[in-house]
Amino acid sequence: MRIVIGQGSCGIAAGAEKVRKALLKQDIGAKVSVTGCIGMCWLEPIVDIYDDDNNLTRLVRVGENDAQSIAEYIKTGDMSAIEGLEVSKEDSEFLTKQTRIALRNCGIINPEIIGEYIERDGYTALKKALGMTPEEVIEIIKTSGLAGRGGAGFPTWFKWNAARQSEGDEKFLICNADEGDPGAFMDRAVIESDPHNLIEGMLIGAYAIGARHAVVYVRAEYPLAIKRLKNAIAQAKEEGIIGENIFGSGFSCDFMIKAGAGAFVCGEETALIESLEGHRGMPRLKPPFPAQSGFWRKPSNINNVETFANVAWIINNGGEAFAAMGTEGSKGTKVFAVTGKVKRSGLVEIPMGKTLRDVIFDIGGGMKTDKPFKAVQMGGPSGGCIPAELIDTVIDYKALGATGAIMGSGGMVVMDESTCMVGMAKFFLDFTAKESCGKCVHCRIGTKRMLEMLERITKGEGKDGDIELLEELCCSIKDGALCGLGQTAPNPVLTTIKYFRDEYEAHIRDKKCPAGECSDLIQYRIIADKCRGCTLCARNCPVNAISGTVKNPHVIDSEKCVKCGKCYQSCKFGAIVKE
Repeated sequence: MRIVIGQGSCGIAAGAEKVRKALLKQDIGAKVSVTGCIGMCWLEPIVDIYDDDNNLTRLVRVGENDAQSIAEYIKTGDMSAIEGLEVSKEDSEFLTKQTRIALRNCGIINPEIIGEYIERDGYTALKKALGMTPEEVIEIIKTSGLAGRGGAGFPTWFKWNAARQSEGDEKFLICNADEGDPGAFMDRAVIESDPHNLIEGMLIGAYAIGARHAVVYVRAEYPLAIKRLKNAIAQAKEEGIIGENIFGSGFSCDFMIKAGAGAFVCGEETALIESLEGHRGMPRLKPPFPAQSGFWRKPSNINNVETFANVAWIINNGGEAFAAMGTEGSKGTKVFAVTGKVKRSGLVEIPMGKTLRDVIFDIGGGMKTDKPFKAVQMGGPSGGCIPAELIDTVIDYKALGATGAIMGSGGMVVMDESTCMVGMAKFFLDFTAKESCGKCVHCRIGTKRMLEMLERITKGEGKDGDIELLEELCCSIKDGALCGLGQTAPNPVLTTIKYFRDEYEAHIRDKKCPAGECSDLIQYRIIADKCRGCTLCARNCPVNAISGTVKNPHVIDSEKCVKCGKCYQSCKFGAIVKE
């Protein structure tokens, strides 16, 4: 019997390490191991118990105080000992409706033990690829239809082939693990949970393009991912998988990790290269493209973590098997980080061609509030809001692009009716304005001017013509910005204006926030006929803005009120209204 504890960053943040330590103090007579992110973030901490026949009992939302009950169950087999901890059918509903390729080992193997990866056919794809010519490897990737999973969806084989054909004795293969989108954690989870899968995919890519050097550029805010990747690289070196004459093939490749300082713009490949070289992360003019002149002006290829995480599976199973999934223009599967107002938040991997409804309602379980679904932000700050009426939009590059959003790296933020769409646009624009590298005027100044307008609008200071001016600015920035950050920064604004123009008009014309989220545009009022004078609202008010005597109607002083909503939340009689 063995116990496996989910210890991705989300699990540890929820208390999984405390659970592990508590279990180790118990005399349970079972091996206690760890795994990475299982993907079911809303159920963390998760403890999986496997019996001698490998049958699984999954316990969720486990606390350190539950260790004794778990020990009792393991000793006696009495299910009543863990009553209340055992998972419902939610885990099967969440996992069985997915098709996991990039995430196939996540939550199953111990990411710190290379042997567990090898037991699941790890590095067999590398051995197979080294028995082919680089051109044959690229042809398999071409057949698969694998496109870059970092957002642009550019054909992977084309980038590999361009780097392969570039002249030069020294070439570099680079993994972009600078995952900066708010709400996105796909790449982090893959590195934390299955680092050898990334290494294997990169080694195959390095062989295909003729690179002796592989570099992983990962943001410094991912300390656990860096730790486990360093450990995996060391183990692979010990096994002769990284280094000189790999598997006796004559192919040699070394690995380096670069911890980035956390600049969103370094997700753009030329800005990433600048940062790698020790310069400020700012994009270069293209052409030349990295395939011709990249890291240290040498031919270089850059793909993101999820792209490489598919490579070993494709080599082992054939390009045709991967291409059989998805749609005509978007092959294979895609990983999404589903967050926001959804019941089952976490990592979801599905074949392209599923709909937003499939992910949000069938797999994600729908809204976790009683309020109806309103929109989903796809693609992070570079993406756009897709409204409820387009919930049946197919998930592929073309269909999502037609809505004004993009696939992006896979962030999916779900919103209900309580979300202000003007506020949402302001949130993402605030992010991109701060993350602008400042190199080009359109992005540096344009995003700042747009943000100022959105701030005015959400404060009730909007003017007639602001919407039209925003649209004009959006188009100018998209046309004039140097890199993808500036070119896509207007997307959240453009899509919210397109689908929720009435909310902008209400903010400007009526000085009201329909969602009741913009604090400057809402007021709290006590209905005298409903107020029982219980004083609960007054006791909860942090600024003493509510006055009244016991058993008599109370009054809110609008001048003192900071609109925190505590009175509204505490009233048990529905006497306080938000207007």
